[in-house]
Amino acid sequence: MSIKSRKFAGKGESVASHYAFGPLEDDIIIKHRLLTRTTTTRGEPPLKKLQKKFTTFALEIEKEADNYSDCERLAKAFLQELNTFEIPLLKSKAVIDANVREKENFDDLKGEINKQIVQAQADIEDLKSQLEESKVERKHKEEGEAIRKLISMQPPRSETQKVITELEKEIAMLEAENTASSRTLDIRKKQFALLLHVVDELQNTIEEEQRSLVEEMKNVVDDHNKSGVEDATMGPEAMAVD
Repeated sequence: MSIKSRKFAGKGESVASHYAFGPLEDDIIIKHRLLTRTTTTRGEPPLKKLQKKFTTFALEIEKEADNYSDCERLAKAFLQELNTFEIPLLKSKAVIDANVREKENFDDLKGEINKQIVQAQADIEDLKSQLEESKVERKHKEEGEAIRKLISMQPPRSETQKVITELEKEIAMLEAENTASSRTLDIRKKQFALLLHVVDELQNTIEEEQRSLVEEMKNVVDDHNKSGVEDATMGPEAMAVD
């Protein structure tokens, strides 16, 4: 316990506080007061008073004089002082027992709280896993709902099947047309190839005929030239004959 000494100043000045003992001295004083059962700093400690009462009683008994009444009076005073000293001890013992029970209860409560903390942590981990599972399940539900909306936006199965049937018919018709076109194209290819062959043969024939015609014209020119020369040599003789 610390003792404060205050210095009151005049108006406008601050009040300063000073401590006579430090924390260590306070602990020593408190411990001493608990041991000697002293509640204040004034007066004799109860243990010292009890010691004085006992010493006075013992000295009075050792006297050989006829002092029975004094001894009885001192004995009563000692017993009264002893009772006075014992009452705080009993109170302290009761307080200690209550504190011990309170500490045991506190230890039990602490153990129970620790168990609850461990259980709460386990519950938190369990709830975390359940939350993750709930998130995944919710995500799947949202995806399923989105797919359901897309499906609901699509036409009925009968209409879709009807469209598929019509498309299959169109595909079959296009395949038939493609087959016919392929056959026609093959025929046209063959005809074109035949035409090219005929044109090639015709061109060869024309070239052959042109070469023959040139040969004939050349032969005619040669024959004509030869006949002209012969006419020139036989001219005077013919004139003479004439």
